[in-house]
Amino acid sequence: MSPSSKSETFLEADGHRVRISSPDKVVFPGPGLTKLDLARYYLTVADGALRGAGGRPMVLKRFVKGLSQEPFFQKRVPDAHPDYIDTATLHYASGTSAEEAVIRNAAGLAWVSNLGCLDLNPHAVRAEDLDHPDELRVDLDPMPGVDWSRIVDVSFVAREVLEDHGLVGWPKTSGSRGLHILVRIAPQWAFSEVRLAAETLAREVEGRAPGLATARWWKEERGESVFVDFNQNAKDRTVASAYSIRPLPDARVSTPLEWSEVRSCRAEEFTVPTVLRRFSERGDPHERIDDAAGSLDALLALAEKLGPAEKPPRAGDGAGRRISQMPLIEVARTKTKPEALEALEHWKAAHPVAAARLHPADELVDGMRGSSSQWYRVRVNLQHVPETDRPEQGQLIAEYDPWAGRDWPSRPKD
Repeated sequence: MSPSSKSETFLEADGHRVRISSPDKVVFPGPGLTKLDLARYYLTVADGALRGAGGRPMVLKRFVKGLSQEPFFQKRVPDAHPDYIDTATLHYASGTSAEEAVIRNAAGLAWVSNLGCLDLNPHAVRAEDLDHPDELRVDLDPMPGVDWSRIVDVSFVAREVLEDHGLVGWPKTSGSRGLHILVRIAPQWAFSEVRLAAETLAREVEGRAPGLATARWWKEERGESVFVDFNQNAKDRTVASAYSIRPLPDARVSTPLEWSEVRSCRAEEFTVPTVLRRFSERGDPHERIDDAAGSLDALLALAEKLGPAEKPPRAGDGAGRRISQMPLIEVARTKTKPEALEALEHWKAAHPVAAARLHPADELVDGMRGSSSQWYRVRVNLQHVPETDRPEQGQLIAEYDPWAGRDWPSRPKD
């Protein structure tokens, strides 16, 4: 029997009563975790979670229909937010703005959890200074076919590069397949400079570990390597912060680590139950992260020495579109990931000769940000298929339009 929509309970946190609606609703059927369990989890790890997300504007990534449905992204804080939720207005390059939620205490963590937010997605700035990030984020994103040991190898190269340039990296599991390295910096540089520093770091890591790490932005050019994702430092990007619960069936957690345990641990070890025990026994390994703010001067000096990164050529037809160097076929655009994977299998079944030649990294299923939710683009890289066996681009198996029905604001007249 599903819980009544009218059922509720209240949690005490920081002198506030936080309402939890449908507290017995099961969110993670495998481990049997309910909405109330998740809110209590965030209260227990609040010290660590606030170290990662507290005081920062955040995008609310809401799983209101459970794990089986795609979440929707809510930039604007709900109008009926309680008085212990602060706000900050962010202005985006598109010309839009949004008054986003800023949590500063454990009550705020429980409140966003009740909204259906499994993970916390804060920006890299503090609410008091929205133009100067105080964190550089290194996202080590493995391509398909890359195992954990190779991710770890790249993480230690990244740590070495950071240390050589006067910076301290703090590792954590992403809660999915990769690793994050957080770097506190003095809030003195604009977003463009922070992103340039991150891109320079990525290029240097690639240079020190060729074939193992890559700084190539275009996915089809990376091969079976670990992508050092520098673009997570762009102004509009957010990353799941420390102690975030990720939307995987085992209730996995993005967990801060000591460098001494990076090589021996595995991401699947860190779930809501195990992290609760770990936090109780040892506290937060990132407890002193805010004491390690560094300078980007050395990385920016390296950027000047290296010169601009190589950019892909553009089409000469006036459209300015990028020309891929790889033989790509687009297969489908879908609303959900299961639909995307089904479309890929459908294409492979229709083209068995080409499919047999594909490497894991040639199957490109990308989550794309739509107007308020994620959608999926499916492509195939035919680089390992002989030209005589390469299928032509055909009609898409599925053509989901994430912007259908949206009213676009008219452009002002000159």
